[in-house]
Amino acid sequence: MRIARAFAGLTVASIVVAACGASAMPPRDVDVGAGLEARVSLAATKYATGLRHVAAFAFDGDGRLWVATAAYEDEGVDAIYLVERAGETPQRIVTDVHTPLGLLWIGDTLYVASHARVDAYRGFGGTTFASSTNVVTFPSGVGENNGLALGPDGRIRLGISAPCDACTPGSEYSAAIVSFEPDGSGLRVEASGIRAPIGLAYYPGTSDLFVTMNQGDDLGDATPGDWLALVTAGDDWGFPSCYGQSSSSCRDVPDALAELDAHAAVSGIAIVTGELGTDIGDAAVVAEWATGKLVVVSLASTNNGYTARVASAITGLTNPVAVTLGPDHALYAGDWASGTVYRITAA
Repeated sequence: MRIARAFAGLTVASIVVAACGASAMPPRDVDVGAGLEARVSLAATKYATGLRHVAAFAFDGDGRLWVATAAYEDEGVDAIYLVERAGETPQRIVTDVHTPLGLLWIGDTLYVASHARVDAYRGFGGTTFASSTNVVTFPSGVGENNGLALGPDGRIRLGISAPCDACTPGSEYSAAIVSFEPDGSGLRVEASGIRAPIGLAYYPGTSDLFVTMNQGDDLGDATPGDWLALVTAGDDWGFPSCYGQSSSSCRDVPDALAELDAHAAVSGIAIVTGELGTDIGDAAVVAEWATGKLVVVSLASTNNGYTARVASAITGLTNPVAVTLGPDHALYAGDWASGTVYRITAA
């Protein structure tokens, strides 16, 4: 399985609100547009359609949206598309790509993380790129390449899944977050022992790296929820022996910031700091593929890092994967199943 390892799961936590000193039912979801619902004040529209299996986003310097599509299995139909503006037909630009799950623009260069490699595309002329260069190649069987993020130190971070549920990987790059220079040099492991680091995002203005993590699929009733975590250089998250259980296997392993749903297949993440209004405020918006929701995790900075709590959710999607904050301060979310890209703003 390739992309399948990132996509499996069920249900999301709900919030019980206290009112007048007694428990009360939470407020009802309301229509926010384009078939989406939420319990906070938002407005949603359909930005693009026809992008079945949308899996990753990146905006270029001209504010144009680039979209990677990746099928459940590598069927030779994956591609990179350009959406010039809202409502326009997506243009297929790159076709020779396999399971692209990470996109990143740096200057005039588009980086694409796909099966066992990262490539750089340069010289976009309106319909094609003038050149492409392989930046990093990983050994066969390393696992699934996932999201990309540019660190404040100028290095690119990449999440790489383990190739299994509970094996000891044969490569140091498996079940890890790695980093490298934009030219591909200086490849190194930043954090290890992470079964599946999927989405990566930096809190604006800091070096704080937030990561979504999938748990194993072979734990039965012992399966914990997927995680939102703050990852620092040198972390070892204990895979395969530790998965959050209370045992010596998890001694000295970092704690997750928030536990989301079991088997939720958490994927993309976007950090917002007020762009979606005061109802959401500072938060991580996490796509859960299996629940069809964008989960809003409120974040509060402390002397020791952050506190986090699951606050609300945006529903009405089928299998959301890609999510990002656009240069226009709107949230963009891609529904892998329907091929719809939604634009979400404060109401």
